[in-house]
Amino acid sequence: MDSKRFLECCCTDAAEAVEAMKGGAGRIELCEDLPCGGVSPSRSSIEAALTAVNIPVNVLVRARGGNFVYNEEEIEMMVKSVRMCRELGVNGVVVGALRNDESIDTEAVRRMVAEAEGLHVTFHRAFDECADPFAALEDIIDLGCDRLLTAGHASNVNVGEPMLKELNGRAAGRIIILAGSGVRPGNIARLEASTGCKEFHSSSHGPDGRTSHEVVAAMVDR
Repeated sequence: MDSKRFLECCCTDAAEAVEAMKGGAGRIELCEDLPCGGVSPSRSSIEAALTAVNIPVNVLVRARGGNFVYNEEEIEMMVKSVRMCRELGVNGVVVGALRNDESIDTEAVRRMVAEAEGLHVTFHRAFDECADPFAALEDIIDLGCDRLLTAGHASNVNVGEPMLKELNGRAAGRIIILAGSGVRPGNIARLEASTGCKEFHSSSHGPDGRTSHEVVAAMVDR
């Protein structure tokens, strides 16, 4: 893996994606409704982002806010969303699901991964609500995901910093640990040094609560 720090920017529309690209972000995660943790964006939003930027766009696939335990109707909805993303030509999808016992819903995720054939797949922060992070890590690797977006099994990366280091060590190159939730210009260098993580995820908001190219630029390793 490239030793240079890599920043993925979480954006809610094409205008934010352009700001992220302008600041030097390497990839976009496109979603909607960030206050609830993000849900799947509309088809038109995906198309607009793909037209607006020339860096990879990964799309969050999440049926609703709230917990990550989904019924069959919601799982099928997400499988169809993955199919739409693949047909639109996105770089990757961001998926995840848990069982009632807070373990990874491997069957649901396997269906989404299968539908995503040819795309990169990130497992999202449902991981941070699982009961056993080390068992969950192995499940996610076995499912064929490329990346795991996590705050270190915590509410934010500052709290989860020791676990991020542990997860990165256990991953041992089998999956990329994408550190996210609370990544800012003031802590990204420390997190990189202490955890060994090289990929980071941030909304990079400025004072107006939207993605700022200046904030992005302050976190990019040039």
